[in-house]
Amino acid sequence: MNWVPVESSVFEAVAYLNSDRLLYLKFHSGDIYRYFDFPPEQYNELLAADSKGRYFAHSIRDRYRYEQVHRLTASAT
Repeated sequence: MNWVPVESSVFEAVAYLNSDRLLYLKFHSGDIYRYFDFPPEQYNELLAADSKGRYFAHSIRDRYRYEQVHRLTASAT
């Protein structure tokens, strides 16, 4: 899977598996989410959006089934 770094105040990088129609979003927090049955044309729209966070809020959030695949946890030292 190839991560694409993006300029965004919300996301660090995005990735897409065309064969499985899976979108991966890596947040600046370190959390990674996978979105299922995500259309390839919408992935291109996300990459082209002036505001990735705004596009996510209006076109992805609450519209696709998802799961959290990685959560950054703070370690006690």
